[in-house]
Amino acid sequence: MIVNERETPEGRLVSVCDPEVLGETFANGEIDFEVNEEFYDGQPADEEEVVASLAGARVANIVGNDAVALAVEHGFVDEESVLDLGETRHAQLLRLE
Repeated sequence: MIVNERETPEGRLVSVCDPEVLGETFANGEIDFEVNEEFYDGQPADEEEVVASLAGARVANIVGNDAVALAVEHGFVDEESVLDLGETRHAQLLRLE
């Protein structure tokens, strides 16, 4: 997986994606979703590193079947809130303080 972390005034913003979806665009009805390289490209990460990054995120955007499955498995997002984009999946995490 690929992880990108950014510090913002509101907290850490994390983007995670499966490598094969980087740069791709997916559609689901009226929704077109681009896995923008500027936003999602970062460092290769194993599952443990992705989980640690998501644990420290204030906001996270997660795309790709493997990345979303990992986020669901570790309780970062609920399965019901995952968006099906046809060939891939997308989820968002927002921690309110």
